[in-house]
Amino acid sequence: MSKLRVHLLGVLVLLTGLLTTTGAQPASALPDDLWFDPAAAATLTVQNGRFTDGLGREVVLRGYNVSGETKLKENNGLPFASVADAKKSATALRALGGGNSVRFLLSWAYAEPTRGQVDSAYLAAATDQIRAFVDAGIRVYPDFHQDLYSRWLFDSDSWYTGDGAPKWAVDLGDYPDEYCGICPFWGQNITSNAAVTQATYDFWHNEYGLQDAFLDTAQKTMTYVRQNLTATQFAGVVGFDPWNEPHAGTYDSGQTSRAWEKDVLWPFYVKFRARMDAAGWQAKPAFVEPNLFWNANIDFQKQEGGLLDSTLGSRYVFNTHFYDQKAISGVFMWGKAEDGQYVGDFGTVRDRATATGTTAIISEFGHPLSGSVSDKAPTVYKAMYQALDSRVKGANWWADPASSGPVLSGSQWQWDIYNGRHHELMNDNPNEVQTAGDAWNDEDLSAVRLDDSGKAVLRQDARMLDRVYPSATAGRSLAFTYEDRSRDGSTTLTWNPVPSSLPNVAQLVGSGQYALQVWRSDGSAEPTELHLPASFPSASTTVVSDLGTVFGPPAYTRTTPIATAAEPGGTGSRRLLLTAADSGTLHYALVTNGATAPSAAVLSAARSELASWMASEFN
Repeated sequence: MSKLRVHLLGVLVLLTGLLTTTGAQPASALPDDLWFDPAAAATLTVQNGRFTDGLGREVVLRGYNVSGETKLKENNGLPFASVADAKKSATALRALGGGNSVRFLLSWAYAEPTRGQVDSAYLAAATDQIRAFVDAGIRVYPDFHQDLYSRWLFDSDSWYTGDGAPKWAVDLGDYPDEYCGICPFWGQNITSNAAVTQATYDFWHNEYGLQDAFLDTAQKTMTYVRQNLTATQFAGVVGFDPWNEPHAGTYDSGQTSRAWEKDVLWPFYVKFRARMDAAGWQAKPAFVEPNLFWNANIDFQKQEGGLLDSTLGSRYVFNTHFYDQKAISGVFMWGKAEDGQYVGDFGTVRDRATATGTTAIISEFGHPLSGSVSDKAPTVYKAMYQALDSRVKGANWWADPASSGPVLSGSQWQWDIYNGRHHELMNDNPNEVQTAGDAWNDEDLSAVRLDDSGKAVLRQDARMLDRVYPSATAGRSLAFTYEDRSRDGSTTLTWNPVPSSLPNVAQLVGSGQYALQVWRSDGSAEPTELHLPASFPSASTTVVSDLGTVFGPPAYTRTTPIATAAEPGGTGSRRLLLTAADSGTLHYALVTNGATAPSAAVLSAARSELASWMASEFN
């Protein structure tokens, strides 16, 4: 698509939203917007296998799920108890966690507590909380969440619980008493609990009109959200995840997992896509998930899938989850994760998205932060973020950067400010009050909590969470890496050291963090953007690029090729802006916080080393 057509598309989408959003206020700029930001934020689509903003720039979505609180009853199926809490969470997520997007969980049970009647109060509260995020410059994709189909399948004294379908949907079926047998992990209920498997089977086969009812509620929900956000706010809602972690429950006689995806799951997504269109979400992709076991890393769990028989195209996003079940088990992986541990798994996700004609997002990934396997968490998370950044392990990256592949979007599970402060009556049992962790099936994965003063604080190493990443690339991203120097206890993990063949670059980086982005320009006047973590203050950040060298980048102007600015939304988060208004030119930028007032000679020598490296690796 030409640059002119891209600009016109952004304007058209913005104007269309103004004309069609019932009861909405006029569009307005966000705090800290620069001249190009409103057009960039006017739309997010899929083009040429990448997320693309209203200026035609490649976009990477990074953030968190907000939140598992939706699974609980204590706040009536909402991520937050109040809009004030949502705003607090959004600001912290941007400023502390470095996120530019969230997967926003919704509950069918609370959206449609009575069959055929949506709860407008629930939709209004959910929309108000969504607004808190888009007003902070954070893109949102809602998700109708379910686990184990419904909480109403479980007895009051059960070891487990579920979420998703409303009570009336469960009452329609004559399901057996729930029982999982010897199930040390709640996820085993998916295939071992007959109540769960039968109820799930009924949904996929539209018994009692269940699927039709859900699709009706989804359409009404999407219509309500569109009608009650401004055009600018609605542009920040970038798509919808129809159904969390789909599984057949049980297969029909002779049916394979692949056939189930083709004959049952994909037709459901086509129906959901039609409901999106009818609700006024025509320009937004559906974030569709394959069979949740398609890329399991334990052989006996793995099932053939990955939407192998479907061509998704630009109106869908290949949306998958990844948890290292070997590491979580404590049995199948005794040690900790290592450099390159997940580049193969995440490379499979990249390849699957390419084969289906779209882009990918890993909308859930994580590892327990307490319990017997929590000691693995620092290395598991580092390896997962490494695999999102590149499909090449750190030890090999400098020798093979051209094989990096696209930078993957991802949403970590999870961002729950109430972690450790819940008051959830599990399955409505007053004798089973859950307060610890995530208050759901003994999970504890939240990256954040509130301290005693009510301030949001991180529970994980900020060096790992608040990362440099290319949030928008004006052209085609060819390679990216980030060495976060995150810690495992008192040990600093360095998996991607600068090679000794680049001594001046290594001197600049020292023991600091660094990122390196390589891209090919497309003639944009608008800059490439990299998120700058709080650990990269402008005054002590060094950039070495073919665009120039600078220690302490200045504030952005149209004529400054290397500069910094606040990110839109008024949260205090920051970005590095790299302007290269040429077309078809190969560019690079090394960004580090390791240097202390480097000399002009060292900067020049480092630039020469990187230029030679570029010429040899991207000829």
